[in-house]
Amino acid sequence: MKHCKLLFSLFLIAQISFAQSVTERLQSAIDKWKSDADLKHASISLYVVNSKTNEVVFDYNSQLGLVPASCQKIITSVTAYELLGKDFQFKTDLGYTGSIRKGVLQGDLIVRGSGDPTLGSWRYPTTKDTAVMSAWTKAIKDFGIKKIEGDVLLDGSRFSLQPIPGGWSWEDMGNYYGAGCWGLNWYENQYALTLKPGLKEGDRTVVVKTVPELQLYGLINNVKTGKPHSDADVNIYLPPHSSIGVVEGTIPAGDSSTIASGSTPNPYHQLGKVLEKSFDTAQIKYRQTSNSLEYIANKKVIPSTDSVFYTYLSPTLDSITYWFLHKSVNLYGESLLKEMAYAKMGMGSTEAGIGIVKKFWEEKGIERSALRIKDGSGLSTTNRITTNALVNVLQYAYSQTWFSSFYNALPLYNGMKLKSGTISGIKSFAGYHTSKDGVDYTITFIVNDFSGYSSEMTKKMFRVLDELK
Repeated sequence: MKHCKLLFSLFLIAQISFAQSVTERLQSAIDKWKSDADLKHASISLYVVNSKTNEVVFDYNSQLGLVPASCQKIITSVTAYELLGKDFQFKTDLGYTGSIRKGVLQGDLIVRGSGDPTLGSWRYPTTKDTAVMSAWTKAIKDFGIKKIEGDVLLDGSRFSLQPIPGGWSWEDMGNYYGAGCWGLNWYENQYALTLKPGLKEGDRTVVVKTVPELQLYGLINNVKTGKPHSDADVNIYLPPHSSIGVVEGTIPAGDSSTIASGSTPNPYHQLGKVLEKSFDTAQIKYRQTSNSLEYIANKKVIPSTDSVFYTYLSPTLDSITYWFLHKSVNLYGESLLKEMAYAKMGMGSTEAGIGIVKKFWEEKGIERSALRIKDGSGLSTTNRITTNALVNVLQYAYSQTWFSSFYNALPLYNGMKLKSGTISGIKSFAGYHTSKDGVDYTITFIVNDFSGYSSEMTKKMFRVLDELK
């Protein structure tokens, strides 16, 4: 027995000595790094705990509220796992009003959305635009509908009319990563804009095409030809509910075209056009397509859909989370935030979703003031989160039955499972790492207001995190 006690004591001493050495190495790395000229006006926070014991390994400004950028997606995804479940699926219902006689629907066909962000997405075989349209038209024909005397109503009223969260910048919302979240989304609410340059600097450029083709919108092209071999710098200004946008910037001179990705200001029009083409091909006759936004604007009552004959299901939450964290798709986060609000309160709004997220984590011991959030994706620069709060969220996930699904969704950076976040002057990493000695760490590292290139800052942050290896 004495021999066992001695071994146990030596083991504890070894563990304490190891933890101290890691702490000291991190402190030395931070002290050296702080003298970097690019950090002269920056705010830094690094918080590391032992994942299994929750012991604090290193704490530097862990209670300082900082802009987390896309690391905020961790909070949204973990909350969604708990409140919606890893097997949750968005539903899009096909229903009708009136009656069906001899193949004629004497009423409206209603497509009722639930904010599915994957509808029409190219990321999954079952969600591609052609696959969705094929499934919908088959369901309609199988149900016996050959002609629709009323409207084909695209109903996205489950979510609020405001598709953009507070704090998103004017420069962001016209580009693909700034796509708004609607009750009915389509093709991730984005498009590809192809621009052809001139042969010399200063020449005008030409819009070749958009894919998908934009419906009911126009783009004023102010993009100029830049120097040969220069980087493309294109920004699209086309906010939600607008019909005219402006494209500005430069693309390199030469024979090669440049593709910029923008966000659609109204996905109802995009989905409506695709639906019309699909109905025409399937020889399903209809009067016209309309949408819930038009109904609300004209003070028309949106009919209920008591008679649902087909339900289209999205991929499961764990599959959505993979793309949400791997490719940092902001739309997915905003949809999840609104869906959590709808599930709890019957209306999907960003504000209600934020309130639910804060309440959930407050009950888990995280102060509301440590989660000053404006959206579900982290694109807003008005967000402020502490590294302590983010580590606590990650620690909560570590002990849940669905953890392996969440862990697998995290990208691999610097040999570590980390979510990254990037906004101009802001860089963040949060996630997990197992050292060569088998110690599991939970980490959050945020830098705000640094100078220089983001790629260089990333390398410097990795040199600090390398002390955990």
